[in-house]
Amino acid sequence: MRFGLVPVEEAVGAISAHTIRAGQVVLKKGSVISGKIAASLRQAGVETVAAARLDPGDVGEDEAALQVAEALAGENVVVERPSTGRSNLYARRAGVLVASKALVDRINAVDEAITAATLQAYRPVVEGEMIGTVKIIPFAVPRAALDQVLAIAVEERSVAVAPYVRRRVAVVSTLLPGLKTSVVTKTLQVLERRLDPAGAAIVAEVRVPHEAEALCREFVELRRSAAELIIVFGASAICDRRDVIPAAIEQAGGRIEHFGMPVDPGNLLLIGSLGDKPVIGAPGCARSPTENGFDWVLYRLLAGLAVKRADITSLGVGGLLMEIVSRPQPRAGGEQIQEKLH
Repeated sequence: MRFGLVPVEEAVGAISAHTIRAGQVVLKKGSVISGKIAASLRQAGVETVAAARLDPGDVGEDEAALQVAEALAGENVVVERPSTGRSNLYARRAGVLVASKALVDRINAVDEAITAATLQAYRPVVEGEMIGTVKIIPFAVPRAALDQVLAIAVEERSVAVAPYVRRRVAVVSTLLPGLKTSVVTKTLQVLERRLDPAGAAIVAEVRVPHEAEALCREFVELRRSAAELIIVFGASAICDRRDVIPAAIEQAGGRIEHFGMPVDPGNLLLIGSLGDKPVIGAPGCARSPTENGFDWVLYRLLAGLAVKRADITSLGVGGLLMEIVSRPQPRAGGEQIQEKLH
């Protein structure tokens, strides 16, 4: 693509690089300069214009943006008609955004003229929400660069929405003396609000003493139930793989996938399974409506996405979330920090 100032009479067929207002003439940026417009500009005293002219093999910005967006779009993604070199991607259904950071990074590294961006991977999205965008920076891109990007994009449809597929949730609350019934009630209300965007609901709710044997018996029953996901709110936070909740899971024939999470709040989360039913040992912060590590795991599981140890351990960068007032202990004393800073 050639770009620069050209005499207005030689600009016919080129693309205007800027909006020009001269007399009664308004030439918008990105418009193709016709012979009539060029003559009107000359009559208005305009001698030169900044313009771009495509070379053989160049692909215009809108066509290039559309091709890249369509190549990136996977299941449950709608591609918007391009304009000014931009084509947006939207969620066709509610679910969890699945986006390959490595692949998008490779696309952005090919040529500065071609850019792609998405929301954070595994974020819950609603139907019609914009989840990604492709923007072509200049007015056109070389076909060779575009072909290279398309070859990368088709390796994997790297922007997709995993719809929610698990709808039936069982909740187990363990009890200890001193735990108020109101705490359990409020916890269930908070969970119901979390489940609502996914169209999921609590189909079983049980309360048992905070003892491995009693909890194991409930797990055996829930394993045979219609529930598709089991969430356990402990009266006391899990502090070891041999603690009450993980011990009960294993006694019931289940397995522990991972304990602990590099997300704060949310460190004391446990992920396991009973047969084909995932089990979340919820951290204490899951009783709060404020976003925490529990949300990151919950929505993935509701969308039918596997959550393995590697998925959990990869969450450290970005895993330091905002402080929440419900935490029993702040992360650090403000006075101590101020002393160190001064």
